[in-house]
Amino acid sequence: MHEEKKKVWIDLENSPHVPFFKPIIGALEERGYPVLLTARDCSQTCGLADRHNLSYTRIGRHYGKNRVLKLLGLVIRGTQMINIARREKPLLALSHGSRSQAVASNILGLPLVAIGDYEHARRMPLVQLDWIIMPEVIPDSAITWCRGARIFKYPGIKEDVYVPSFKPEPGILGELGICEKDLVVTIRPPASDAHYHNPESDVLFAIAVEWLAGIEGLRMVLLPRNERQGDFIRKKWPGLTSEGKIVIPDRVLDGLNLIWHSDLVISGGGTMNREAAALGAPVYSIFRGEIGAVDRYLADNGRLVLLEKPEDLASRVVLQKWQRPVTPENLNSRALPVIVGKLLEILGNR
Repeated sequence: MHEEKKKVWIDLENSPHVPFFKPIIGALEERGYPVLLTARDCSQTCGLADRHNLSYTRIGRHYGKNRVLKLLGLVIRGTQMINIARREKPLLALSHGSRSQAVASNILGLPLVAIGDYEHARRMPLVQLDWIIMPEVIPDSAITWCRGARIFKYPGIKEDVYVPSFKPEPGILGELGICEKDLVVTIRPPASDAHYHNPESDVLFAIAVEWLAGIEGLRMVLLPRNERQGDFIRKKWPGLTSEGKIVIPDRVLDGLNLIWHSDLVISGGGTMNREAAALGAPVYSIFRGEIGAVDRYLADNGRLVLLEKPEDLASRVVLQKWQRPVTPENLNSRALPVIVGKLLEILGNR
């Protein structure tokens, strides 16, 4: 009798999870493991999934920063997930820290693999993880909260899973109305709705925009996390947006391609910082939450500059054209096969 392949349930809870899981999904499907893919309507997650031609079921949305609403959203989404998981019958749940999937999996008794790269993310009480996969640079002493889960490490950083397959495509600046001679600064505002958000990041973001606005020949590409944040930026700097000093794309872009064609990146979020670092682009972090081991590692190796106070903008940010190579160099391609190998080992033992 033909043995049915073991289905893997992957949940995309936030936009960085889309490029991260795309090559993992491809590797699993190539080996005959069907994938049940769910996605939360949050921070362009579904838009990115559409751009990457991923077939998914849309479940839930972001409920804002209010803790009561966050909990309500978790319950609603978790309930919806239980229903689809019961119907699809996956044998393994996998995500990059999806809380809703963790709750649903625990209720269903479904084995759970949690991938993560920020040891200070808030953990959910009473949720049991079976496996944890994290970068080698995060010490075991920082993940003592795992309560018996088996820990596995991979080389490099999360972005090394997909950045090595990146191929630059010309024309993106022209599509945004930006000339090649302009000094291009891509800026990602802080994640103001996240539980780890520190208002100091908002201060640095606003000061950075005001400072850069006074520099001739410089264009800022701002990438809001949601429509509300985009509306705030337009209202706060109407002159800069109307005259094109600030450019807010009207569609979901290939983030790696935008970074590659920028001269520097300033970001209040971890993923864009680390994508720039993986590509070798000049990058400055205005994240003011608790700094994780991955960012410390990148900063210690000169691949990321941590900005801690307003004075750091003028003293540490280098405003000059980036002399990029023809194609990205010195990319770490080990992370993907190592992670996929571990997942295959887990699946083989189910």
